[in-house]
Amino acid sequence: MTGSSVPHPNPQTNPQSTPEAQSPSTLHSTFSLERAYALRPERVFAAWADPVAKARWFAGPDSEHDLDFRPGGRERVLRPGGGGDPTLRFESVYHDIVPARRIVYVSALYADDRLSTVSLTTVRFDSSGEGTHLLLTEQGTYLDGQEPPSWREQGTSTWLDALSAELETT
Repeated sequence: MTGSSVPHPNPQTNPQSTPEAQSPSTLHSTFSLERAYALRPERVFAAWADPVAKARWFAGPDSEHDLDFRPGGRERVLRPGGGGDPTLRFESVYHDIVPARRIVYVSALYADDRLSTVSLTTVRFDSSGEGTHLLLTEQGTYLDGQEPPSWREQGTSTWLDALSAELETT
């Protein structure tokens, strides 16, 4: 959700937001993204667990961010709309956390309080030499043509790149 590069549902710029696309529809999609980091899994994992660090690389400077990083804990990002863009609310619940090994969470994305997507995400942290191989897999349900899966994959890739930048500066 960092910065303005995050794709989002917007009827003015999303060709899928036509009246036809607004009829109830469901699309399922799964993607996986991989990254290699020069730091050990404990350090990469810590950037997900620390609320201050995660706010920097995930939420962006213009968003509100709350993180309760524990099984059953919640995360919430609120990015105000403006200029024709909707207010975005991203809410997650953590279901499984194995320090420096795995995170599993379920998320919902709302655009102006309208549910757009629901997803299950698994993040694995595997040792790779002196560094970390990260594998993120997201299984998503995209509702009523509000967000194409390619936007979510692009946005997720963008914030994994922001995580890389965060790790290089701390």
